[in-house]
Amino acid sequence: MVNKIRFKSFEEIPVWRSSHKLTIEVYKITKKFPAHEQYGLTSQLRRSSSSIAANIAEGFGKYTTKEFIKFLYNSRGSCVETVYYILLARDLEYVTDQEYLELRKKCDEIGKQLNGWMKSLKVKLVNH
Repeated sequence: MVNKIRFKSFEEIPVWRSSHKLTIEVYKITKKFPAHEQYGLTSQLRRSSSSIAANIAEGFGKYTTKEFIKFLYNSRGSCVETVYYILLARDLEYVTDQEYLELRKKCDEIGKQLNGWMKSLKVKLVNH
């Protein structure tokens, strides 16, 4: 499998590391959300952000590059979902504009990394 040649574990993958850091930041920021959002926006934002890294990890454990790419697509979808939730948190004034911009920038960077990796893996898949 292509991804296992370059990385021995999912923890070595740069985009996984970035998404894991994002999740930690989301958990810290959502601690200050209103208590009534515990099962609402807090939960949704935590789930979507953690799903980015979780899909990369799960995909890494699959047997084929094609399966792995599918999980990277899921990861990208979770990244876009996270962007929406941080936008909503900003509009509800649960996060500041600055916190929103910082989180948004990290999500955008993760999305670019995922897109680049999927493109690279697809090329390798076609050529093998």
